[in-house]
Amino acid sequence: METLFQTVAPPWLWATFVAIVVASLFIDFVVLKKQGAHDIGLKEALNWSLVWVALSFMFNGLFWWAVRDSTGSVEIANTRALEFLTGYLIEKSLAVDNIFVFLMIFTYFAVPSHYQKRVLMIGIIGAIVLRTIMILVGGWLLAHFHWILYVFGAFLILTGVKMWWAAGKEPDLADNPALKLLRRILPVSKHYDGEKFWTVENGKKIATPLFMVICLVALTDVIFAVDSIPAIFAITSDPFIVLTSNVFAILGLRAMYFLLAAVANKFHLLNYGLAVILVFIGTKMCLIDIYKIPVGVSLGVVVGILAATMLLSLRTAPVSARKT
Repeated sequence: METLFQTVAPPWLWATFVAIVVASLFIDFVVLKKQGAHDIGLKEALNWSLVWVALSFMFNGLFWWAVRDSTGSVEIANTRALEFLTGYLIEKSLAVDNIFVFLMIFTYFAVPSHYQKRVLMIGIIGAIVLRTIMILVGGWLLAHFHWILYVFGAFLILTGVKMWWAAGKEPDLADNPALKLLRRILPVSKHYDGEKFWTVENGKKIATPLFMVICLVALTDVIFAVDSIPAIFAITSDPFIVLTSNVFAILGLRAMYFLLAAVANKFHLLNYGLAVILVFIGTKMCLIDIYKIPVGVSLGVVVGILAATMLLSLRTAPVSARKT
């Protein structure tokens, strides 16, 4: 078991990672901001999704080279790169559940599609900060209390079972306790004021519905991070791999949202697959001191479950969903 700051990544790779994240956020907030509020079509979402995936794979290639160079071992480099890839795919697949909830929130608040981009951009910043803190805390706990692994594992199994039973059911946002609390604390306008989070009505400064959406999106990411971060600790305890795979999965979240929002009805069984993945990862974590499932096997199981679920979704989708 590695300690919190024990990693095979050299210092220059940490600096490179930070530079990539800063540059990516700069592109999102400065360059794309010049486009203004606009609807993001399927083609644009697909192109940006491919860019983020390609960037993640290129970084993994750089990571492999750095580990091989610093350790002199191709075997170690292969193992670590495979851990990154597995962690990335797990975080990416679990992010799908976030996206479905985001879609529900946007629909409930009738957020105009050309305003959704800004909400997601700010949500990505919050997600990176919050997840970094949670990863550091989780890494510290695992380094000092090995038995936490079993707690994480049991939690993931229970979460997977709960997700299975909840799959296919529409959550009722009107009964969401966080939403009720926000409405008690803050007076909220009934109308949007462009992309503003605050507006003035009757001489008083009050929140716009867009501010409520931001709060719920942030809360949703925290809740899902509690599920997804323990999942990647089942793959590796290297803090660099845990953090980078998480962040690269988050960077592509905005583009993936608009992509999946257009085809969400085609993959109606995906939540069942995610539930099985969580149960598998939780079981792997609970068995870690008895039998350590190889990373390659974990990767194969995750990819296999996702592929099977998507294929079954397409085969059993209503005719109307197949034509969209």
